[in-house]
This record gives sequence, C-alpha cells and structure tokens, in this order.
Amino acid sequence: MYNARTGESMDTIYWIEGQYLREALREVNFFFRDWRRNEVKGIDNRTLDIIAATHNLVESSQPFMLLSGYRSPATNAALRARSRGVARNSLHLKGQAADLRLNGRSVSQVARAAASCGAGGVGKYSGSNFTHVDCGAVRTWGR
Repeated sequence: MYNARTGESMDTIYWIEGQYLREALREVNFFFRDWRRNEVKGIDNRTLDIIAATHNLVESSQPFMLLSGYRSPATNAALRARSRGVARNSLHLKGQAADLRLNGRSVSQVARAAASCGAGGVGKYSGSNFTHVDCGAVRTWGR
C-alpha cells in the first residue's frame, strides 16, 4: 500500500494462520494515522480484512493508494467545514474506514469487489477517483 499523503509505502503480512500479527498491526496503525495531526489510532482488523479481500478480488499487482485512514475529531471537523461529503460521525474517527484508489482499476471495479465481500460499507466517489470501504453496516452509495 502507498500513502498518497505522506509518500510512505507499506508491504506487510498482518495475519497468518488465524492470528493477527501484533507488530504488523502497529505498522498498519501508524501508516493509517491522521497525517495532518500525526495521531495514531488502532485500525479495526475487519477493515483491513475487507481491504485485503478487495485487493485479491480485483486481481491487481498494483498497491492500493491510501487517501484517508484514521481521522482525528479535529481533522474530521475541518474536512466537514469544507465539504458536505464528510460525515459528522464518520467511521474514519473510529479507525474503521479507508478511502482508497487503485491504478489500473476504476472506482466501480474496486467498489464492486469490496461490496461483494458483504462485510461493510462501500462508497463510490468517481468524481474524486476513490472508493470508501468500512467495516460498518453493509450498505453502498455513490456514483
């Protein structure tokens, strides 16, 4: 995975034989941090599982580009002030959501793969060229 905001890359195995790897999850948490405030929060393993399954389903060798992972309350409020597309109680605040882009795949392709997991919310933001995935209630939205 590549973080578009920090320029960092991460290539890690976070789960083996039914066990989440604590050190790898720490790396993931830092990678998904609120880069505006440099705040780290634990990312929900279910979100990671949806992202990994989605990547497998789209059959791409390209890494996902992370646009937004964890958001602090201050960052979320600032983004809400600028855009009506930011939820007040966003799952980004809980470390349960990610906004992703994948070179070589359309927003619709990524969203279809994520939705086929039947495990959380999937939003298509074609105008901004990203797909939102989260481990909340199963639902879809966007164009």
